[in-house]
Amino acid sequence: MTLENLQDLYLEEIKDVYDAEHQLLKALESLSAAAKNPMLAGAFKEHHSQTQGQIKRLETVFRNLGEKPERKTCKAMQGLVKEGKEMIEEDADDDVKDAGLIAAAQRSEHYEIAAYGTVAAYAKLLGRKEDAKLLQATLAEEKETDAKLTKLAMQVANPAATDGGSAGSKAPSGGNLDEMSKEELYEMAQEKDIAGRSKMSREELVKALRK
Repeated sequence: MTLENLQDLYLEEIKDVYDAEHQLLKALESLSAAAKNPMLAGAFKEHHSQTQGQIKRLETVFRNLGEKPERKTCKAMQGLVKEGKEMIEEDADDDVKDAGLIAAAQRSEHYEIAAYGTVAAYAKLLGRKEDAKLLQATLAEEKETDAKLTKLAMQVANPAATDGGSAGSKAPSGGNLDEMSKEELYEMAQEKDIAGRSKMSREELVKALRK
């Protein structure tokens, strides 16, 4: 296709990001399955659901343009997804791998933030107000997801991930184990570097922490 004007370029970029979202949708399933931290797995599942909504927004943009939804292979996302797959296949400590999965996911998020920022700007320049509103909504979600992953990275990259565990690390003081959620118990187990914690039930985590 010959790109004769900004609208032609806009449509090509929409096709590209539409493909990127489909690639990421599938990758998020693998990332969620590979994550050991329950909160991280939950974040990937949440973004998977969110991505489905973002795809629907793009399909609305296609309709607004009088075009059928069409994917143009996004080679950039192909590379990012490949890197994520390589991290999934790495032989690594649970915490270290989770940190690596977050890094892989954030690289994809940063690409999408750039892509949506561009198409939203094009939509504004073209006077396509409804498109711009839809694309800005997705851009805001991508930025929010990136912020959530950064926060999770700070929790996952604890001493167990940074130096193989610190002999002086202590679980948070206070609190009744029986009243804590599984996620809170898992965080404490991470602090104490309890082996096999990723496969433990809530009751098993309580028992292990009381030893």
